[in-house]
Amino acid sequence: MAAFEYKNSLAEIPHKPGVYQYYDEAGTIIYIGKAKDLRNRVGSYFNNDRVNAKTKTLVSKIRDIKFTIVDTEIDAWLLENALIKKHQPRYNIMLKDDKTFSSICIKKENFPRIFPTRRIIKDGSTYLGPYASAKMMHTVLDFIKTLYPLRNCNLALSPANIASGKFKVCLEYQIGNCKGPCQALQTEEAYNKDIQDIKDLLKGNINPILNDLKQNMKAAAVALNFELAAAYKEKIDTLENYQSKSTVVSTTIDDVDVFSISSDDKMAFVNYLKVNKGVITQTQTIELRKKLDESDEELLLFAISDFRAKFESTAKEIIVPFEIELSSNERIKFIVPKLGDKKNLLDLSLKNTLFYKKSRLDQYEKLNPEVRTERLLTQMQKDLRLNQLPVHIECFDNSNFQGDYPVSAIVVFKNGRPAKKDYRHFNVKTVQGPNDFATMEEAVFRRYKRLIEENETLPQLVVIDGGKGQLSAAMNSLKKLGIERKLTVIGIAKRLEEIYYPGDSVPLYIDKKSESLRIIQQLRDEAHRFGITFHRLKRDKGTLVSELENIEGIGKVSIEKLLSKFKSVKKIKVASSEELATVINQKQILALQNYFATSL
Repeated sequence: MAAFEYKNSLAEIPHKPGVYQYYDEAGTIIYIGKAKDLRNRVGSYFNNDRVNAKTKTLVSKIRDIKFTIVDTEIDAWLLENALIKKHQPRYNIMLKDDKTFSSICIKKENFPRIFPTRRIIKDGSTYLGPYASAKMMHTVLDFIKTLYPLRNCNLALSPANIASGKFKVCLEYQIGNCKGPCQALQTEEAYNKDIQDIKDLLKGNINPILNDLKQNMKAAAVALNFELAAAYKEKIDTLENYQSKSTVVSTTIDDVDVFSISSDDKMAFVNYLKVNKGVITQTQTIELRKKLDESDEELLLFAISDFRAKFESTAKEIIVPFEIELSSNERIKFIVPKLGDKKNLLDLSLKNTLFYKKSRLDQYEKLNPEVRTERLLTQMQKDLRLNQLPVHIECFDNSNFQGDYPVSAIVVFKNGRPAKKDYRHFNVKTVQGPNDFATMEEAVFRRYKRLIEENETLPQLVVIDGGKGQLSAAMNSLKKLGIERKLTVIGIAKRLEEIYYPGDSVPLYIDKKSESLRIIQQLRDEAHRFGITFHRLKRDKGTLVSELENIEGIGKVSIEKLLSKFKSVKKIKVASSEELATVINQKQILALQNYFATSL
């Protein structure tokens, strides 16, 4: 395939804002982008050697370039989003929207009906939403029903049909769920006033409705119509209760869009909050799949355009988490708040983003455990500054009792999980008395000397339970074996969970909530559990042996036979002469029984 001669095409592109489109050999649009300066932006694809592999693949497929000039960056941004939605190019950001959310439809007809729908039909009807939670939407509809009785039939309520007496009221009228517009018992003007109030309510415009209701209540009370006044009072209480349960911020914040983003190597999550009259009236979070290692700004701008089109937002003020390189104008103003109510709104949006991200990742990782493993190990590599992925990790711990019965234990994690068949114990051979450093040095030396002799693979990470002293002891052994540069060794001190590196006196502190620290703590705790269990068995066995050695005529060989068969001194005490005879001779049996009889 011949290389694309981009220079001729580039010479035709002006230094103006606009949108560019890349086409492949088949004439298919494979990428759409926007630019403040079209020529400079397009040229950067071909004159930059530092682009990533995906972008290089895109460039290799370009066979034609077309562009559209616009007046401003804002226009370029809006046009780019519209074209991406229309053509869905292969190399553009993919919006992962695997379900259609419900909206509330206010039907364009005489005496409009209000109902939930997942289908948006361009028939002049008003659609409010979408609602990410169907439960929340139905709660809102039920609330509206208690305030404003509306018809739910599909009768053609034209003035002529009503005047001719074609319809009769139904059960809904009898039970108070409808005011009977089919028989002119409710005027179209009064019905449409309720519809307008409902629209205001759904858009967060509650205060004007409350003011009207309060005036009507006072008027009814003055006219001594206390039953009607009580009905208005009930509606006021219901509305105020609804408002108190809404997420309310400062009422000075009106008609504002709020966006936040959290991303990783493969995807991004963007949350949107719509604020009207100090009340959050809409919220939704979406997932975006990266195609060309897009920046957070590119992803956020794509999402902003998508959300504003979906929710038909015309808000001039957009709150974002970082500066956007898109010139604000009289139509749109980007704000990065540092303090106050607007910063609180941004923080709330980010909480929604992170919660949604965690739930989606948890769900995905349950179905794909290997993805979770890769993510955890990659995070550990980053947090601990490792030069390779810690697929194989080993952790050492020592145990002793006042210097007696010293043991070392090693536990092994592979792919972030315990590999129990690879756990090992060490009976300390070269250390006398309570010397934790020397014990650690012996255990580490014996472990890796054996792995080298058996041609086994070394771990990528070794964790030493202890501070700088134990870490130095472990490094002494690795240096003797000549493998100190072949693996990474860290020490973890118990008091503040500091991470120590060889030769570095300043510890590393990992976030207490991080999964990396959690795995290290799990390794340490498992090594301690495994080591202390073996230590107790050895100590208990030593205590048993010491007691049996006090019996004259019972030697070490007989003690081992007795413990091998009966497992404990308690069982030896209650064993019959016949049972003991299978292990020791008659003289030893008498000595044993006499000893226990006199020691009771």
